[in-house]
Amino acid sequence: MADTFLQQLVEEVNRFVEDRDWQQFHTPKNLSMALSVEAAELVEHFQWLTADQSDDLPRDKRAAVGEELADILIYTIMVAERLGLDLEVATRDKMAQNRRKYPVEKAR
Repeated sequence: MADTFLQQLVEEVNRFVEDRDWQQFHTPKNLSMALSVEAAELVEHFQWLTADQSDDLPRDKRAAVGEELADILIYTIMVAERLGLDLEVATRDKMAQNRRKYPVEKAR
């Protein structure tokens, strides 16, 4: 049984891909390109909006943004899996790096 939400997602995404035999298409290059497309689709929801408008999206737009964010997360998981990267470790390491680079006392 998975210990964390992220581990559960990884298992679910892997099962989805394996059930459809899509591993053959999931090279790091292809997955990264698909991830880039999903990120661009996220940006489209905010293009030409003011800062205030982007903070106050209608419910249907928020739902669509949520779908794009989910796609981005799914592709991120697939890239990490294909490259044998542990996203939890990578994220914790990156946050530690960010804390050193941007200490609170220098940020305020």
